[in-house]
Amino acid sequence: MKHINLIAAASIALLASSSVVLAEDCNAAGTVGTGGSASAGGTSASSVGTAGTCRTGTTSSIGSGGSAATIDGKAQSKTHVNDNGDKLKAQTKAQAVDKGTFSKSRTKTSTDGSSLESTTRTMSHVPGEKPVKNTTNQKIILPEQ
Repeated sequence: MKHINLIAAASIALLASSSVVLAEDCNAAGTVGTGGSASAGGTSASSVGTAGTCRTGTTSSIGSGGSAATIDGKAQSKTHVNDNGDKLKAQTKAQAVDKGTFSKSRTKTSTDGSSLESTTRTMSHVPGEKPVKNTTNQKIILPEQ
């Protein structure tokens, strides 16, 4: 048990010391995030995404997630994250359907080391009524260092 505690303490010390160095080396950093939810009848769906980066491209993070629920229908949510060097992309889709009534939410988030973007689109619909739609978008272009 003492061996595990020693490894944990050493890991925490290493993480704490390396994060301070990265923060000092970054003169241009940013974060974005969007999220949204929709509901109609007995359905609901939500999604959220967030990303952060340092202009040098040495430090980037991304996260996304969602959920969907329904009383009697089908609900699903899925998230995909793609890491391609300094380019990160994440997409979450959540949808709930119950006999023609539905709610859905989709969030796309990305960073390429020099810009960040996140967009969430939601929609809900009850048959015979006008669909309710919403879009939230955030985009940041980081200045040159």
